[in-house]
Amino acid sequence: MWNPIFNSMTEFKFVCPVCGQHIKCESWRINTMMECPTCFQRITVPQAPATSNPKYIITGTRVGERPVPKIAETSPTAPVKDLPIAVLVLVLLICAAGAGVFAFRGKIFKSAETGTNQVAGASSEEQTPATNKTNQAPPAPALVAPLANDTNWTLNLDAVSIPNSMTAGRVHGQDFNCDRVILQGGVLTLRVGARGPPDFGMVINFNGALPEALAGQTINVATNAPVAARVTLRWREDDQARSKNFTNNYAMRLEFGPFDGTHLPGKIYLCLPDDQKSYVAGTFNAVFREPRPSSHQPSSPEKHRKK
Repeated sequence: MWNPIFNSMTEFKFVCPVCGQHIKCESWRINTMMECPTCFQRITVPQAPATSNPKYIITGTRVGERPVPKIAETSPTAPVKDLPIAVLVLVLLICAAGAGVFAFRGKIFKSAETGTNQVAGASSEEQTPATNKTNQAPPAPALVAPLANDTNWTLNLDAVSIPNSMTAGRVHGQDFNCDRVILQGGVLTLRVGARGPPDFGMVINFNGALPEALAGQTINVATNAPVAARVTLRWREDDQARSKNFTNNYAMRLEFGPFDGTHLPGKIYLCLPDDQKSYVAGTFNAVFREPRPSSHQPSSPEKHRKK
């Protein structure tokens, strides 16, 4: 039977598998045997290469050996042609992903923060009580009373609502945040600072009343009271201690709680009729101190004995 491949006189080269000699033959000798002109070994002519590239050389097979499997022939220029397309597609995907992240960055980061907060909340709930006490967040700072005005400075006790925050207000035109309240000898002192002379605050004199007598009591002093507990306003001006006394024409509400032997809690609203509209309002926990001993003590009889 006539075969166009056998009739073709196309020549190609292959390599001797024994000595490496390059041998040229016609395509019609494919799969036939021939001798190597150099080492005289019998060689089976391999299949002709599919490409006409002279650099592409195949190897023959020594007679008696298994032929070398034919490797799939690919065009060396194909990856070069496909590479730019693949790179272009990759660049487009990266740009699209970046644009998506930029467009939805608010929702993405908000969701991440929400998830973090939920995990943190779950972790804190799973902690033991001792760990929660150690890692407990510090308490929020006490609210500072606003400036005196017609809303929080009033001499009408019917319109008074005592806040549940720590006692604060205004003293002679200056902001006042009460640091400590002391009850000693029937005198209630609201002051700034825990030590030193109480030179900034208010002092209310109950004429020696004991804490047991004040516990559980509510005291209302209206502006029309002829005589009331003396209130002393204390402040510093020009680096000098100043004070002013009030015995009437002021408004005060005091609500004392139970006395536990060392502390007397309570709530206070005190509004004074001075030009600076001084006032205090809030809660407190007064520390009870024993009265100071009198400086006029009778001398010992032994001092008057005759030697």
